[in-house]
Amino acid sequence: MTVLEKPLTNLQLELLKLYSLDLSELQLIEVKRLLAHYFAHKASDEMDRLWEEKGWTNETMDEWLEGKDLSKNASPA
Repeated sequence: MTVLEKPLTNLQLELLKLYSLDLSELQLIEVKRLLAHYFAHKASDEMDRLWEEKGWTNETMDEWLEGKDLSKNASPA
């Protein structure tokens, strides 16, 4: 038996409550898609914030893809 070194987060506790329900496979897929969409949206919002804050442009991304000197631009975090 594994002993947890730290308590579960509020998200983990809520997910445990959700997963205690007997969902159909379709419902489970829908929940997974909702969670994936939520976290993808949050990641996209954070990238938008970083682009604005760091002054990144499409040219910045092209330079990164080409392996050019990243030190002249704010490097990805």
